[in-house]
Amino acid sequence: MPLIPEEPQIPESAQGPRVTPAAGRTAPTPRPVPGPRSAATPRPGSPGRGPARPAPPAQRPHPTSASPAAPAPAAQKLSDERPAAQFQLIPAPADGAIDAADEAVDLLLDSGRAPGDILVLTTGDRHPWAAHELSFGEAAYWAQHDAGDDVFFARTADAGRYTARSVVVVAVNSDLDDAAARALSGVRERAGALLIVCGEPKQINSALGAGV
Repeated sequence: MPLIPEEPQIPESAQGPRVTPAAGRTAPTPRPVPGPRSAATPRPGSPGRGPARPAPPAQRPHPTSASPAAPAPAAQKLSDERPAAQFQLIPAPADGAIDAADEAVDLLLDSGRAPGDILVLTTGDRHPWAAHELSFGEAAYWAQHDAGDDVFFARTADAGRYTARSVVVVAVNSDLDDAAARALSGVRERAGALLIVCGEPKQINSALGAGV
């Protein structure tokens, strides 16, 4: 019976090459498993991610240095300016100025304007509505103005009593003498978003300035 040769015994020292760390070199450290990072956690190996450097001390102003500069005049001027009201001129004779103003009010209300936003002024005789309401006494008349929930009718001469509203409609139903012209100019300065003037264009341009 033939003999089965025994399996050669492989010496332990011959079980494949072993990696021996070189002298003076440490074995590599296993890398951590990637995971979520917070914004405060620096990425390893990224430049500029070391500890935050303390901020340099604030420099003291030199005793001879000038005081902080004041705001620029241009910026201050812009903050103080108020947008001018839009101006609209409706040509009409003196005896038809109130009718033109009433039509303008109707158009404003139809376009969605709130009644309390509209003030109607006359340079001459009072509007018929104002004359009617004044028959019940001035207290009741001005109480409607103070309520501010409906269109109010007054005269430019009542500038000390009424408060300008977003929309002012002026019916120039008289000649513009010096007093009426000054009152009309004052209305223009106090108007809110829209000023509508109904009357003779030449008189109105003369009172407010050509080209309005």
